[in-house]
Amino acid sequence: MERARDAVIDTLGCMMAGTKDPSVAAVTAAFGNEISASGSGWLVTGRYASPSVAALVNGTAAHALDFDDNFHPARAHASAVLVPALLATLHPQRPIGGKQFLEAYLTGLEAQAAVGFGVNPSHYNRGWHGTSTVGAIGTAAGVARLLGANIEETAQAMCLATSMASGPKGQFGTLAKPLHAGIAARNAVEAALLAMSGSGGRLDILERPQGFLDLFGGGEARGWADWRLDEAHVIETRGLVTKRHPCCASTHRAIDALFDLKQEHRLSAGDIDRIDVKVGISAARNLAYPRPENEMQARFSMPYCLARAMLQDRLSLSDFAPAALRQADVLALMPRIEMHSYTSGEEYGHDRLPHVLTVTLRDDTGLKSQRLHAKGSIEVPLDAGQRRSKFVDCVYWGSGHATDDLYDNLLDLSQSTSASNLLNLLAASS
Repeated sequence: MERARDAVIDTLGCMMAGTKDPSVAAVTAAFGNEISASGSGWLVTGRYASPSVAALVNGTAAHALDFDDNFHPARAHASAVLVPALLATLHPQRPIGGKQFLEAYLTGLEAQAAVGFGVNPSHYNRGWHGTSTVGAIGTAAGVARLLGANIEETAQAMCLATSMASGPKGQFGTLAKPLHAGIAARNAVEAALLAMSGSGGRLDILERPQGFLDLFGGGEARGWADWRLDEAHVIETRGLVTKRHPCCASTHRAIDALFDLKQEHRLSAGDIDRIDVKVGISAARNLAYPRPENEMQARFSMPYCLARAMLQDRLSLSDFAPAALRQADVLALMPRIEMHSYTSGEEYGHDRLPHVLTVTLRDDTGLKSQRLHAKGSIEVPLDAGQRRSKFVDCVYWGSGHATDDLYDNLLDLSQSTSASNLLNLLAASS
């Protein structure tokens, strides 16, 4: 429950930070005629809308800056879909306790892991964005749980979400990428509402011919014949990766490895002749912008992110503002940074391989560091102070003001008798 609470708080911070992003502005403009001063679905941008539009706007905001968490079993940004979808179903006239809200979150996360088990990693590697596919299907179970659905209705919610699942990774580095999270959150809400209103499909749609596995799985997908629920929840066995850096997770292990070398050897940019990083195949495909032209592309650029990491002690949201991309010292260092990937033969049979960073100094000395897990993972977690600091920074980025009071109040979420109070806290701080 504490891990779920921390994931919800982190996502709320990311959601508030993304409020002013162009991807969010486009969504609110497109559906402006459905947004008003009152309604059932609170928007992080202010005002209200239907649950569907609220999930769409808030999900896009949660993923807009790529600062939200990662969930490896689903190969998805799990919480950026789950939290906005669950928020969209809250209503003052339907009392839901904070504990119920977190239980629904945990249901959706476990369901995402279960769906991901059968199709990943080949589903993700062949180009599907798990956030908008696996994320939508699993989140539908969480929404159904929060709405009080029975087992049949929950299964049908997941079934219908399967018919809505889509999202190619070829959209990475564009405004469509955060929109994937918003669409997935909206799809999960609508699938649950449809299922509870009598709609439905084939309950074997994941595994049957012409179903999800058949069409989306890829050559190495294993299906669900060997899948079993563990006694411990997946949030405790695999956990989430709470992001330390506001950019694509495919860059994080290399960034952390570079920070390790900088601290150990007291390196400065003037010492560097070149930097080479070896990453997984899917990571290399995700990072498609060696010379980014805008802030969204910069989040998916290994040379840009490593140049930034070499020049400063931490990466912040301001490093991905338009003016930051034109800084001369960053532009000078980027051409000396190269990325390549493992071969398919090297990756075969491995769920995960380390990202390896090699720094060659001007005197030809070679330094090497590698990371199997990024800072923020369950193996190398952020501490309480780092989580708080990130949340406060996110709120300040989105609103221009920040307070520790909001964070402290959110820490009591599991004890709250009304999850709707969460919306009141957020509205007062946005």
